[in-house]
Amino acid sequence: MYQYTEFDRDFLAARNAQFRAQVERRIDGSLTEDEFKPLRLMNGLYLQLHAYMLRVAIPYGTLNSGQMRQLAMIADRWDRGYGHFTTRQNIQYNWPKLKDVPDMLDALAEVGMHAIQTSGNTIRNVTADHFAGAARDEIADPRPVAELLRQWSTDHPEFQFLPRKFKIAVTGSPHDRAVIKAHDIGIRVVERDGQTGYEVLVGGGLGRTPMIGKVINDFVVAEDLLPYLEAIVSTYNVLGRRDNKYKARIKITVHENGIDTIREKVEARFAELKPRFTGVDQEMLATIEAQFAPPAFREAPTDAYDETYAKNPLFRSWCDTNLHPHKAEGYAIVSISLKKHGATPGDATGDQMRVMADLAQAYGHDELRISHEQNVILPHVHRSDLPALYARLKAADLATANIGLISDIIACPGMDYCALATARSIPVAQEIAERFAELKLEHDIGPLKLKISGCINACGHHHVGHIGILGLDRAGVENYQITIGGDATEDAAIGERMGPGFAYDEVTDAIERIVRAYLDTREGPQETFLETFRRLGADPFKAALYPKETVDA
Repeated sequence: MYQYTEFDRDFLAARNAQFRAQVERRIDGSLTEDEFKPLRLMNGLYLQLHAYMLRVAIPYGTLNSGQMRQLAMIADRWDRGYGHFTTRQNIQYNWPKLKDVPDMLDALAEVGMHAIQTSGNTIRNVTADHFAGAARDEIADPRPVAELLRQWSTDHPEFQFLPRKFKIAVTGSPHDRAVIKAHDIGIRVVERDGQTGYEVLVGGGLGRTPMIGKVINDFVVAEDLLPYLEAIVSTYNVLGRRDNKYKARIKITVHENGIDTIREKVEARFAELKPRFTGVDQEMLATIEAQFAPPAFREAPTDAYDETYAKNPLFRSWCDTNLHPHKAEGYAIVSISLKKHGATPGDATGDQMRVMADLAQAYGHDELRISHEQNVILPHVHRSDLPALYARLKAADLATANIGLISDIIACPGMDYCALATARSIPVAQEIAERFAELKLEHDIGPLKLKISGCINACGHHHVGHIGILGLDRAGVENYQITIGGDATEDAAIGERMGPGFAYDEVTDAIERIVRAYLDTREGPQETFLETFRRLGADPFKAALYPKETVDA
């Protein structure tokens, strides 16, 4: 992984010292809250319902054990003993005191981390496939490009005050695990005639006007990627609307101008920018790529794994759901679920973070990843180590076998924390997970992505959930709309709204009716929920959600 240089360390030290002085001025009253707001947002500090919230960047979701331990220490020392992993591969601390934030930032800097550009109308944390560098279907590790983009975008003089926030995601595999089609810019590594390049999409995004990104260029050669992306962002900086924040995202710019017009303008701007890129970016990329060399994979027999898999049904269930094929023989990618039934999705205690750090160091070549699905990944684990690793996860209450199942719910913090939320998300997620654990149905149901947002901003990605739940305020009462058929993969789709919403105490029953309709109509266990929806359409699910006798009444 990328190692900070002396320049990086000096940059962070100066930035943190500057913010420390700004915090002191806020505390002594020299700065009003209105004056302080843009300064704190530039350093990832929000003011939520009950307290400040610090959002820490985990670039492209990659951590080592030392960084994870530092996150645990920060949670225990300056927060309430836990952190919340987000859909942007960040971690949020929900209860810091303002006076402590500069110390938290200094502690982050000690391990090469920061909170810069995790807020504001700028280029946010660049995200990537959480299996990057390990997945068997990968063409190339996308993280070196993501790191190059991080360095390019950090404090970029032209892009600090864009019309609206801007999000970039990168994947190196044909199977999209980074939701690139729902980002302002999505980048996919592709091969053409033996040459590696990039397919670039633009104009995706969720929120109040969800849109799937469009291909602006199906093959950008490596040396042209950075000037081409700069051309896109600078074109948006000129054309993007600043008169209406709800129409300021690049998805609206693309929609209002048309992808062909945007492409023409980007190509014209690219022609201007290209001569200014003299190859220094490619030299930087080569240096970065060397730091992302694969670990020294080892060869070992897998007899212990095979024997435990055959004899221990709990271990077998965990392996069947939480492991993913690895590119190296004898290895597996391990997903650690942060979705124990009834727990808050994405939360991890300081003790749990330390356990995961220890496991990464002992069994995982000292690498961890945070997924946009709010789980933690050990990308490189030899199968011979899996029985011991599972035992330690089980002892730490981290061995829930539900990755990709209905209880593996993405949920935003909702009205329990967020000042923008209009409904609760966390209790809904907890109740649904507990219901299906009691019914003992989720393994029979199979793959099903359920996502919940507590407001129209869609931080819970509900639009691209196989089942999506959106909590809204209807005359002071929580009301939950349900969508079906969303997809966050390479076949991305926006879910179809089913009809009138449901009260808070009706949501879990409604979800159960949808699932039972699926179980009754699927062609067999091999047909997934999404496949059944695409075959039959919405009618059987609407009939289950809104029984005729209820409508007639």
